[in-house]
Amino acid sequence: MLRIAELKLPLDHPDDALNDAVLARLGIENADLLQLEVFKRSFDARKKTAIVLIYSVNVRLRDEATVLARLAGDVHVMTAPDTDYRFVAGGTQAPYHAGSERPVVIGTGPCGLFAALILAQMGLRPLILERGKVVRERTVDTFGFWRTRELNPESNVQFGEGGAGTFSDGKLYSQIKDSKHYGRKVLTEFVKAGAPDEIMYVSKPHIGTFRLVKMVEQMRENIIALGGEYRFSSKVVDIDIERSGADAGGQVRAVILASGERIATRHLVLAIGHSARDTFEMLYERGVYIEAKPFSIGFRVEHPQSLIDVARFGPNAGNKLLGAADYKLVHHASNGRSVYSFCMCPGGTVVAAASEPGRVVTNGMSQYSRNERNANSAIVVGVTPSDYPGHPLAGIALQRRLEETAFALGGGTYDAPGQLMGDFVQGRASSALGSVVPSLKPAVRLTDLATALPDYAILAMREAFPAFDKQIRGYYQPDALLTGVETRTSSPIRIKRGDDDLQSLNTRGLFPAGEGAGYAGGILSAAVDGIKVAEAVALSLSATASRIA
Repeated sequence: MLRIAELKLPLDHPDDALNDAVLARLGIENADLLQLEVFKRSFDARKKTAIVLIYSVNVRLRDEATVLARLAGDVHVMTAPDTDYRFVAGGTQAPYHAGSERPVVIGTGPCGLFAALILAQMGLRPLILERGKVVRERTVDTFGFWRTRELNPESNVQFGEGGAGTFSDGKLYSQIKDSKHYGRKVLTEFVKAGAPDEIMYVSKPHIGTFRLVKMVEQMRENIIALGGEYRFSSKVVDIDIERSGADAGGQVRAVILASGERIATRHLVLAIGHSARDTFEMLYERGVYIEAKPFSIGFRVEHPQSLIDVARFGPNAGNKLLGAADYKLVHHASNGRSVYSFCMCPGGTVVAAASEPGRVVTNGMSQYSRNERNANSAIVVGVTPSDYPGHPLAGIALQRRLEETAFALGGGTYDAPGQLMGDFVQGRASSALGSVVPSLKPAVRLTDLATALPDYAILAMREAFPAFDKQIRGYYQPDALLTGVETRTSSPIRIKRGDDDLQSLNTRGLFPAGEGAGYAGGILSAAVDGIKVAEAVALSLSATASRIA
């Protein structure tokens, strides 16, 4: 099979145009083309009046070798790479069993979900522990919080089956290097679980919350059918680590649940997400090596989606192939800080994402249709450990201080503090909404956000909003709405692991994984990391079984 890249066609091209373009590029007759499938479709919208679709396709030909030799100088025609996933041990056709050893996975977000799935597909019968509830019960609790302001600290946007990505835009793209095509495995499993086929080829695939709920349920059933076991409302409060001395390395022996139950294991996947602060603290107390890492802080910003569509697509705004427009912005402020857009949600809503009492956090969410009135994105400022020195967990303390300030600014009722963009830039409190209606529930309380973030972040953002108008015409809209605060952009810590075995630097059998451990950022990258860690666990189990034998 051959891969042809950079096939460019008009946005409104007829159905047979792609087939004709392939024939023309290869210089063959239609009878010589046996199969054609779209591998990737993106678009170039730099010229808004003449938007171009860009295709990469896989083709099967009657005589591929001759065509490939004739077009040896064409860098856009090549042998299609093998993207099939292959298990490092076992596989569903020939399960691999390593004695009585059973790996334990903590967390059911994208990372834990795929770690568990791959382990189950290799016949390793993982036990999956989740502090929150099954996804549908969790959804009831989360929507209930938005209606009643009653927060369940163990069942919310951050905690529960599906992880934080369940209440998001469901973005399935990433900039990670993926030479082994793990991302393809992730997308394939999502399609099997009910995702639309288009996620396999569109350049920026997404699913949306409601579809993710059904997919997570289906994948859980698949894991159980393969011998995996789930336990919900099962919070891990301690890990038994055997150490020979205060500074010596250790070996995981068991996990202890809040109920007091002890579960023996020597292979523990830690896929706890970026908000499991109590677990981070427990790990630090148990001597697991942790270091502070950079993250970002800021606000959610809402504009009319129609403004973004027209700014990006001009007269082609509303075209079904293009969908709701997104954006990516960055500004390097004069005080040395970088301000950038993060987790942009076209046609979505801003959501209350608190997981601890007395604190306010925001996030963004979209459904598959992306047809809500507003576009929203986090606009954030990067912070580094030099901003919170002195302790590996100091970034958590910074997050908590900002979230407590937001809670107070919002009135102490889980309403989020907000301000109009023009008022924020001019340094005055807002007293009335403009044309942008807040999407967040329970509510937005207008105030002055100047004290919601450190001064360096406020100054950088005040400079950035007018500058963004040069990148997207109309972005600096005086009555666009800022809602605070966004603090959970990524984990503020990294649980360091070995490059080869993916185990904690000083705790054997502990496999830090995904966003919470500082090794991913988003659904796809977290799922890919889950696959990598599952493979590392399988290889370790295989080595253990070989030594015993």
